[in-house]
Amino acid sequence: MMDPLFNHRRLSTRRNLLGRSTTGLGALALSSLLGENVLANATAGDRFKTVPHYAPRAKRVIYLFMSGGPSQIDLFDYKPAMQEFHGQELPESIRQGQRLTTMTSGQSTFPCVAPMFEFKRHGRHQTWVSELLPHTAKIVDEICLIKSMNTEAINHDPAITYINTGSQQPGKASMGSWLSYGLGSMNRNLPDYVVMISRGKGNLQALYARLWGSGFLPSQHQGVKFRSGADPVLYLANPEGIDPATRRRMLDGIERINRAKLAQTNDPEIEARISQYEMAYRMQTSVPDLMDLSDEPDSTFELYGEEARKPGTYAANCVLARRMAERDVRFIQLFHRGWDGHNNLPREIRGQCKDTDQASAALLVDLKRRGLLDDTLLIWGGEFGRTIYSQGNLTKTNHGRDHHGRCFSTWIAGAGVRAGHEHGQTDDFSYNITRDPVHINDLNATILQQLGIDHQRFTYPYQGLDQRLTGVEGARVVNGILA
Repeated sequence: MMDPLFNHRRLSTRRNLLGRSTTGLGALALSSLLGENVLANATAGDRFKTVPHYAPRAKRVIYLFMSGGPSQIDLFDYKPAMQEFHGQELPESIRQGQRLTTMTSGQSTFPCVAPMFEFKRHGRHQTWVSELLPHTAKIVDEICLIKSMNTEAINHDPAITYINTGSQQPGKASMGSWLSYGLGSMNRNLPDYVVMISRGKGNLQALYARLWGSGFLPSQHQGVKFRSGADPVLYLANPEGIDPATRRRMLDGIERINRAKLAQTNDPEIEARISQYEMAYRMQTSVPDLMDLSDEPDSTFELYGEEARKPGTYAANCVLARRMAERDVRFIQLFHRGWDGHNNLPREIRGQCKDTDQASAALLVDLKRRGLLDDTLLIWGGEFGRTIYSQGNLTKTNHGRDHHGRCFSTWIAGAGVRAGHEHGQTDDFSYNITRDPVHINDLNATILQQLGIDHQRFTYPYQGLDQRLTGVEGARVVNGILA
C-alpha cells in the first residue's frame, strides 16, 4: 500500500506553498486589525486546568428527559382544591396576563379541568404521587422532588434548547458537551457523552442533533447518538472487504497527514478529527460489547420490565444507561418522546407512564444496589409542564392541556442530593410558584456544583463573550435540594 503521507507531500507544490503563505499573512493582518488573538478558541482549554474547582460528589450524570412536557398536575403536584373549581374559569388574577401559545391564545374561555387520577401518600415523608406512577411511588424516599421548576420558554424547541444549552437560541453547547470538555473522559473506549432516543405513543416533537451538539466547543465533545439495531453508531463498522489490519494502516496514514497539517495550521479541529478517528476505531470493539444484553440475568428484566428485552424501548435504554454508568461514560441522556398532551391527555399520559415508570424507578434501584448511585446524578424531567385550564374538551376523561413554563416538576437523586425531600410549592391551580422557585439554569448550576464545577467560573470565550452553560442572568446553586 502506498504511503498516504508521501502522496500528500507530493501535492506540496510551489503554488500551494505560496497559497499557504498568503493565507498566513492574511491571518496575521486580520489579527492586528482586530487587536486580539484570533486563535483564542484554540487555547481556551488552558482555562480549565483547575477543573474540577473543588471535590466533586458526582462522577457522571444520567438524564432521563421526558420530551414534550409531562403534566405536573396529573403526576406530582397534588391539589385537592382542583376538584372544587373543575369547570370554572381560571381567574385572571392567577393568569396574570401570561403569554400563551398559539394553541390556546385564541380561546375565549379558560375552564379549569381537575385531574382524573387518584393520588396517595408514599414513603417516610408521605409524598403525594399519582396512581400513574406506582413504581416511582416506591422510590420517593430516594429522590428530591422539585415542584417549583420554571422557564421563560413556552414552545418545545426553544424550551428543550434552553434547558439543554442555557439559551433559547440554537448554536450553544449542550450540557454533556460542556462536561466532556471540562472534565474529560473516564473511559477511552466509549464517548464521554451518549444520547439514546425512544418513542412513546403520544404527540411526538422533533429532536434535532444540535440538542446534543458541541456548539462553539471543539467538535470531539458533541454527543454520540446510539441507535437500536445492528449498527448502534452509523458508519462505525468497516466496509465490506476491509479487515481490522487494513483499517489500522489507513488510520495511521491519515493521522500522519493530519499531524503534518496540524503542525502547519495549529487548527484545533484537526486535533479533534484525529481524536475522533481513534475513538471510532476503539468503539468497533467496545460498542457491540456494551449493547449486547445477552449477559444480563433474568432478574434484570424482572426489575426493568419485559420491554427491556426489546431494543430501542425506553426500558432497554435504561438498562444500557446502567451499563454505561458501570463503564464510566460521563453524561448519558435518554430522550423519551410523546409527552405533548394537547388532546386526549388522560389516555396518552397513561401510556407514557406505562412505558417509563417501571424502568425509571428500576434504574435508580439498580444503581443503588451496585454502589453507583453515590456518585451518579439521576435526573427525571421535561422542558416545561402543563396548564390547569383545558385545551379542547372539558371532560375529565377527554381533554388536553397546553404548555406551561411557570411551574413544573422534576426529580433528582444520588450524589449528594437530599433524599425524600419536596422542594418548592405552587398555588392551588398549579399555575404560579408560591415558594422556593428553581429556574432551569439554577438546576444546571446545581448539577455542575455536584460535579465539582463552579458554574460562574466555567466559561469559554466565543464571539467576544465568556460563554456559560448557565447564562449571564444570575443563576444560583439550589442548596435546599442538597444533603
